[in-house]
Amino acid sequence: MSAIDFWLETSRVAKAMEQSEALGAAERRFGVRRRDFLHFAATLVASMGLPTSALGAVVNAMTQSKRPSVIWLQFQECTGCTESLLRAEHPTLEKLLLELISLDYHETLAAAAGHQVEAARKAAMKENAGRYLLVVEGAIPTRENGIYCKVGGQTAVDLVQEVAADAAAVISIGSCASWGGMPSTSPNPTGASSVGAVLGKSVVTIPGCPPNPYNFLSTVVHFLTFGALPEVDARGRPKFAYGRLIHENCERRAHFDAGRFATRFGDEGHRQGWCLYKLGCKGPETYANCPQLLFNDCGAGAWPVGTGHPCIGCTEEGVGFTKPIHQLAVLKTVTPPTQFARPAEPQGQGATVVTAGAAAVLGGLAIGAGLKLASKLGNKDGEPGEKS
Repeated sequence: MSAIDFWLETSRVAKAMEQSEALGAAERRFGVRRRDFLHFAATLVASMGLPTSALGAVVNAMTQSKRPSVIWLQFQECTGCTESLLRAEHPTLEKLLLELISLDYHETLAAAAGHQVEAARKAAMKENAGRYLLVVEGAIPTRENGIYCKVGGQTAVDLVQEVAADAAAVISIGSCASWGGMPSTSPNPTGASSVGAVLGKSVVTIPGCPPNPYNFLSTVVHFLTFGALPEVDARGRPKFAYGRLIHENCERRAHFDAGRFATRFGDEGHRQGWCLYKLGCKGPETYANCPQLLFNDCGAGAWPVGTGHPCIGCTEEGVGFTKPIHQLAVLKTVTPPTQFARPAEPQGQGATVVTAGAAAVLGGLAIGAGLKLASKLGNKDGEPGEKS
């Protein structure tokens, strides 16, 4: 089903649901208009790759399910993941987040502090043992017995292991929690590690710096609707969000295929929106849905590449915060057309792709368009390429 067909079908289903009691409950519970809530629900359905028929189940889950208890831990991070959740509009995500879940512990958002907030965490763990969700933001320092990060007298290692023991599910939000992120860059003096590495088991990871808030909310809604977390890839990332390369859905992809590349910030190609591959864009080796969901609900182009900066690969371990920003990406799928010069020609290594291609044409070995050019090069009637 095409995107247009999906939204037409979604609109039809939504119109049929507008007067339902579920939407009435949503209006009362979330304080948003029915149409706005339906639009939000439809966005989540599309994000998760579900059929339009799932819209009703998602709406019912969000409006009628018991709010799951959530304990949100923060370690080596900048709080950007939390901030991204609180900065979106249409409708505001903090309203939906706090109404969808029972956020029983969050150091940044809690009104309590000190012994009082730690007591609230322990009470939530006891009352909801085996049913609460654990969300971890930030990398976990492991060197020297984890002394580089302590909360309430406990090291981050001890705390995450304690809370994870009775959790129904563990979600790592952001690149730092997912695979170490920026704190784990060399020389990594604190031994910053991912949640999965510390716990010794697979967890759901939602990488990004920060991650798109809809990817987190879609994961939570999937848990509410189906009683299980979404299908993940080998690195624990939900496939609905991280199943395709950024390069495949980039609005500049046509320029890549045509060999039109910006080579400097502010040059003619950059101003005209040409491909940023030569400037180090990591989209060809990074899996994420940034081009589809965008950020901050402010319209087209609201993501790094859309604003003229190369993707830095923040969702990809071994790319973001590891490779230099302007280093050329590894092309995991297609390569630029061979008739165009490579972005970085090797020096002093014999024939390049271009000169080798020219030799092939002269030797009559090219095919397709090359054969046509070769025939002109060998024409004896004064055509271009005639020997003097």
